[in-house]
This record gives sequence, structure tokens and C-alpha cells, in this order.
Amino acid sequence: MESRSKFYRLYQIIGDASRGVPPIIPISRSSWYDGIREGKYPKQVKLGPGTAVWRAEDIHKLVEEGIHEGM
Repeated sequence: MESRSKFYRLYQIIGDASRGVPPIIPISRSSWYDGIREGKYPKQVKLGPGTAVWRAEDIHKLVEEGIHEGM
């Protein structure tokens, strides 16, 4: 059986009201990238030029651990 990873685009993580997508982690884009630079949030996976995603398992782990709270 093949194991496939699920990925999230940034708008799916932080939400996008114009697309009707609620946030998983309700912070701003700049706060998200600051958190990556600080090592608080996972780095993106590049799928190609202009396409960055994050592993769903990494995002779910952040939510479970409450890492994003207090931002």
C-alpha cells in the first residue's frame, strides 16, 4: 500500500476570507513567515517554481501542541 502525504497551501493554513477558507492557525502571513525564520513553524516544501506547501502532519502537530497560541 502506497503512503501519500497530504499538503496544505499557505492560504489553507492561515485562512483566506476572499476564498471562504477558515484558518487552521489564525495568524497573519508575516507572523507565519517570522515563525518559520525563528524555527517555531515548519519550513515549506517546494513542489516547483512558485509552489510551496506544508506537510499536513506538521500543521496538525502544531495545533495539537498549541505552539501557535500566544502569537
